[in-house]
Amino acid sequence: TQPLTQVASMVNLLQSGVASAERVFELLDADEQSPEATGSSAAPGERRGEVRFEDVSFSYAADRPLIAGLSLVAHPGQTVAIVGPTGAGKTTLVNLVERFYELDGGRITLDGVDIASMPRSALRSQIGMVLQDTWLFAGTIRDNIAYGRPSATEEEMQQAARATFVDRFVHSLPDGYDTVIDEEGADLSAGERQLITIARAFLAAPELLILDEATSSVDTRTELLLQHAMAALRTNRTSFVIAHRLSTIRDADLILVMEDGAIVEQGDHDSLLEAGGAYARLYRSQFAAASV
Repeated sequence: TQPLTQVASMVNLLQSGVASAERVFELLDADEQSPEATGSSAAPGERRGEVRFEDVSFSYAADRPLIAGLSLVAHPGQTVAIVGPTGAGKTTLVNLVERFYELDGGRITLDGVDIASMPRSALRSQIGMVLQDTWLFAGTIRDNIAYGRPSATEEEMQQAARATFVDRFVHSLPDGYDTVIDEEGADLSAGERQLITIARAFLAAPELLILDEATSSVDTRTELLLQHAMAALRTNRTSFVIAHRLSTIRDADLILVMEDGAIVEQGDHDSLLEAGGAYARLYRSQFAAASV
């Protein structure tokens, strides 16, 4: 059976190599990032955090429009939640704020300045992200938090850790903040890893926040702790929150319900439930599923 085993192993290696090659060629064939506009302006002087979408249109393929004529305003300090089915355009919407893609039409402004006229580095330095898939690197817990703002003092780092409840589990570790973790954070729970990334964002003190599915992979008790940490992070900051669990965004100032790249409903939790539309149907379906 050894020859057959060797052949099977070679086939697996070949298939893995083909898949890897496809990803490499896909990257090589991808369109290059558009250059910065000549004479790109600096970031807005007065940092308030107002984001406006003005008749925004976008598509990944020219013959398949995803977002068409979308307009909305996120006022300074507001928490804006974005909900909807898979493929509705939720993640695309926040990716456009960061200029990961260029618009087909319309414009997005930050404090009155068209983000297309801002250097990408200046724009993105004002945005903090907390994702479902946490990103850590090999080093100490202190190093991982301080990555948010390398110039921060020890006291500022620990203040961020206290505000986001990282200190609760760090003090139970023999080496505290000097505990060395690997890039997978294998010795930490999913919730602890997410708390570290929240502390990192807190230390960075961004003007805008993007929270993308940040609590969908943890248990209910840990989710509650993460919600408190994110509430501290969102204080006085304009935040965009994407979540499938509607229970995590009930306190949002504005909830946008998206379908097929368009905003079909907007309002707060209570008013949308009362309206009995798409949000109410989605909320009741989740409640019914949780009761089964």
